[in-house]
Formats: sequence, C-alpha cells, structure tokens
Amino acid sequence: MERWVQSCRHELLDRTLICNEAHLRHALREYEQFYNQHRAHQAMQQTAPLRTAPEPISDKEQITHLDIRRRDRLGGVLHEYHHAA
Repeated sequence: MERWVQSCRHELLDRTLICNEAHLRHALREYEQFYNQHRAHQAMQQTAPLRTAPEPISDKEQITHLDIRRRDRLGGVLHEYHHAA
C-alpha cells in the first residue's frame, strides 16, 4: 500500500491542483484504473496487474512500422500508449 500511495503522490497529486472532494475522488478513480490496467510494473515484467503481457514482436519489418498512439488521461497528467490496429 505504501508504494501505491507514493506512486499516486508522485505521478498524480504532485502534478494536479485538486479543487474539491468530488474532483479528488474522480482523479483517484482515474489513477486507480491507470495503475491497474495500463501502468507498467517492474516486478511484473513491465505489465499491468489487470492486463496480460503482449506477445513479443520478433519480426523486424513489423518493428520498423509500429504505429503507437498516445491517450492522455486527466488533462495530460497520465499518458497511455497503445499499438494502433
């Protein structure tokens, strides 16, 4: 729990001006989803707790033509990156 609180403070609360309790609850919900569904965790081989690890790409042609898209969350405080289909 201490690591989660530290991560939340450094990645979210230190970069966000919270207006009221409703705004805080919304920001914490968004961060919780980001933390569990997208954020890479070193102890889990760079996967998220609620997401399976993708298959490694070994084809050099496919690697040179990767199309990566970024999705901003919470006004750009958090960033998610996905392969475009």
